[in-house]
Amino acid sequence: MAESTSPPPRRTSVLEEFHEARIEFYKTWGPALLLTLIGFLIAWFFVKPAPPDTVVIAAGPPDGAYYAFAQEYAEVFAENGVTLEIRETAGSIENYRLLREDDGVQLAIVQGGTAPPDSTEESYEAIASLYLEPVWIFTRGETAETDLRSLAGKRIAVGPDGSGTSSIALKLLAANGLEPDDTETEDTSVDRFAAVPLSGVAAAEQLLDGDIDAAFFVLSPQSELIHDLLRDDSSRLVRLKRHDAYSQLFPFLSSVTLAEGVIDLQQNLPPEPIPQIAPAANLICTPELHDAFIPLLLKAARRVHGSGDIYVEPSRFPSLEFAEFRPHPVALDYYESGPSLLQRHVPFWVASLIDRTKIMLLPLITLAIPLFKLAPPVYRWRIRSRIYRWYKVLREIDQHVDRSTAEQRERNLNTLSEMQQELEEISVPLSYMEEFYNLRLHIDLVRRRLESVGERSATAPAAPHG
Repeated sequence: MAESTSPPPRRTSVLEEFHEARIEFYKTWGPALLLTLIGFLIAWFFVKPAPPDTVVIAAGPPDGAYYAFAQEYAEVFAENGVTLEIRETAGSIENYRLLREDDGVQLAIVQGGTAPPDSTEESYEAIASLYLEPVWIFTRGETAETDLRSLAGKRIAVGPDGSGTSSIALKLLAANGLEPDDTETEDTSVDRFAAVPLSGVAAAEQLLDGDIDAAFFVLSPQSELIHDLLRDDSSRLVRLKRHDAYSQLFPFLSSVTLAEGVIDLQQNLPPEPIPQIAPAANLICTPELHDAFIPLLLKAARRVHGSGDIYVEPSRFPSLEFAEFRPHPVALDYYESGPSLLQRHVPFWVASLIDRTKIMLLPLITLAIPLFKLAPPVYRWRIRSRIYRWYKVLREIDQHVDRSTAEQRERNLNTLSEMQQELEEISVPLSYMEEFYNLRLHIDLVRRRLESVGERSATAPAAPHG
């Protein structure tokens, strides 16, 4: 039998090998990457959207402490590329109304004890108690009053409607059996007073001019207005001797003492210790406020209020000590663990992006690990399948070599030549060349067996006829 000759093997160029390797990579790793990407996109729908670049905070009147503190918060926000828009309001009551009715307002500074009667713990979320703001009650006269019941029948500036001052003044007076003249009640034991809707400078001026008999203020002890009233001989600061009772009856109030001389040591203002009561100023939000802003707000509050004042020691505020609503989960975590590593060392927007993607890590890892563990065996199977798919054919030829006819042997030799030709053209990685050359050796082995059987059949004597 003439020995068949096969054409020389075609050499594969580097570009062709690179192209084939890339195709193999896509076929093997592509499904794993695609499934992981799909899982990533599905998880993305459950991630809270990126925080907006503008936040609105309801503060108070422009000459009030809330507005001034909100301006300091705005500086911290600006350092982090966010605009804190300050909404001017009449005070805490209006702030609550805006949180409830205005979708654009999700953040506010409010005075403790001013929450609407229909609000629940779930209506708002507490971010921080900021500081204690004492209630200052000034009257005219030679001696300082010690009991609010003595204000019956007087003209009293209780603050404008919608303000925190008005809310707490009316509560304290009502607890002492005093109601405004315009209040309808059948209780004849109730004493009356004339409520004047003034506060701040206007109320102080009327008090000093004698147009009103008393005035309520909820102001910082650093307020120049308070200093002026303490220095004026015609006004007296009420010494609430029952201050402990107020703090026990109203949980949002704290009993504090204005130490002798703490306002002005040279003039010894006040000339004696003054018992007072003080609600806390609280920073609250609606549940719709983006979580990413909570650490930024607490950073601003710590910078502004962390140094303490004449009533509290440093580092007491901000805290959740006087929170009237459920704490915001992010704020609670901040107080327990402090700012995260990201919040301390990376810009606000980067930290926000990483925090938002945390929810995607679990499904991403859950999908990626098994898929990428499965990919290498699949790759090995695909490479070896190029070689092993011929072994079934090779085994069938080998099993029937001894019983094959000349025609079958010729057909099988042609099949082996085709196999040999294909092996010259396929490309496999170097790490799989052992299987490649083993197949070539096995093809050659079977070829030799076929040729040997053919030679024996050709030289064997013919069978005798009967």
